[in-house]
Amino acid sequence: MKSLRFAAMAAVALACAAPAAVSAQQVPVVPGDYVTVSMISVDDGHDLDYINHLAGMWRKGQDFAVKQGWITSYEILSNEFRRPGEPDYYLITRFTKFGDPAEEQKREDAYNAYMATTNAQMEAASADRAKYRHQMGSQLLRSWKWRN
Repeated sequence: MKSLRFAAMAAVALACAAPAAVSAQQVPVVPGDYVTVSMISVDDGHDLDYINHLAGMWRKGQDFAVKQGWITSYEILSNEFRRPGEPDYYLITRFTKFGDPAEEQKREDAYNAYMATTNAQMEAASADRAKYRHQMGSQLLRSWKWRN
């Protein structure tokens, strides 16, 4: 009976010590950038129209956002072996943090001034692209980096 009681006390002691040992270990990864992924479908015969938009207005805005430090990078991926229902393009943007509402308003004002456009003009341009470009969805992801 004594050995059973000793074994039970030892098990309780080990169970109590285990969370402390686990929490003392460092997780081998640390949070990295946020990553937005926009999934875009383009109607047949309009790839050049859309690529010209990306190479013009979209790129100009993204380059400005990088220079301002709002985003860390961006890229375009094409879906080379697209299956039915999948997007043609993935627009990827990486950034380190979200801005608060006041910062977001400052960014919007600076962006509109740099692009020499108004929200109404941007909405009209978006409506024109919507005739052949369709956003199938978007995701917000978080990258993870190995701890040094």
